[in-house]
Amino acid sequence: MSGPVLRPLRLGEILDVSFGLYRSLFLPLLVVTLVTRALPLAVSAYVESAGGMVANLPLYLGSLILDMVLGAIATAASTFIVSESYMGRRLTASEAFSRAGPFIGRLIGLGILTSFVIVLGFMLLIIPGVILTCGLALSTPAMVIESQASATAAMGRSWALTRGFRTKIFVALVVVGFLMYLPFLALGGIAAVTLGSEPGAGGMTGFLGLTSLAAVLSSLIWPLFYCVLTVCYYDLRVRKEAFDLEVLAAGLAKA
Repeated sequence: MSGPVLRPLRLGEILDVSFGLYRSLFLPLLVVTLVTRALPLAVSAYVESAGGMVANLPLYLGSLILDMVLGAIATAASTFIVSESYMGRRLTASEAFSRAGPFIGRLIGLGILTSFVIVLGFMLLIIPGVILTCGLALSTPAMVIESQASATAAMGRSWALTRGFRTKIFVALVVVGFLMYLPFLALGGIAAVTLGSEPGAGGMTGFLGLTSLAAVLSSLIWPLFYCVLTVCYYDLRVRKEAFDLEVLAAGLAKA
């Protein structure tokens, strides 16, 4: 993209801009995905093929910790890449990784806290869980882009930004979620048809192979999630805080 789209966007425009960012940033986002997802996926595949979680409990617990750390790095690095591109600047994957380091602990804490709050909401009733999911959806871009000092500050910022626009965010998340889980649905159907009648280790090996392939494809689609959240974040800042005028004033001041 040549420059920021700093104006209020309709839902279709948000998705269109997000897909455009995903296409233009595919290579740096792919690098981030490969670096942060390859090892966890390999360990997960090994655990499943070697008897499952119970038979490999220490390795499984270690993979969970590794997944949290690398997941936080991927979240921060991908958000930086998308945000900088949206604002008309370029950021390499290596630069994004270096900027992601200070956010690892904060993003892990944010992920744990938001997951707890959202799960609690779904346990109480479905509707509160959906509202909490949409209301806290922008916690990650708020923390990374604004360098919020704590998880609660990022969550409060997201809650304030999304007020009045959570239905739009819900629809955007449904679209991205469907695209992310489409590989599992498609390959799961293939597995049921082609491997359902195959007994023994051969069928299990084929099932694990298809499951691993679905996980890889889903990981490749996952950066689209960061694109949508970042575009929504800037859209709401333009709508509620005149962020477009702030950027224009800063540009005029530099000139």
